[in-house]
Amino acid sequence: MFGKNKAEEASAALRVMNQFGQGTTINGDVSTEGDVRIDGKVKGTVTSKSKTVVGVTGIIEGDILCQNAYIDGRVNGNIEVTELLILSKTAHVVGDIKIKKLVVEEGATFSGKCIMGMSVARSESEDKPVARPKYSQAAV
Repeated sequence: MFGKNKAEEASAALRVMNQFGQGTTINGDVSTEGDVRIDGKVKGTVTSKSKTVVGVTGIIEGDILCQNAYIDGRVNGNIEVTELLILSKTAHVVGDIKIKKLVVEEGATFSGKCIMGMSVARSESEDKPVARPKYSQAAV
């Protein structure tokens, strides 16, 4: 009666906001079911099943894999976003990006390759991301 079912627990996990403040350095991978905001420095891969925000003081030296991302700071690594990536006017990205939708504000810098308009999905049999065209998502 008072216990939560698995769907409620999963929903609560997605609402969690993880935050790494300015002056914090993480050496290693970060993985979360919920949102993550980085205002410090991460040396490793950041994986979120939800939203990743890199604040103005945030630095990621590694890859980002998530559903949505908003970049204000610096990323030296590849970015794979299944929905929307926003590069703000203070964003500085060096690396390849794979995204479904992209917004780039005037002033943002990006150096790398871009694959856009693809549905980026992770293969269950591999750890490597797989880009799939919108029209062939049914069979994999």
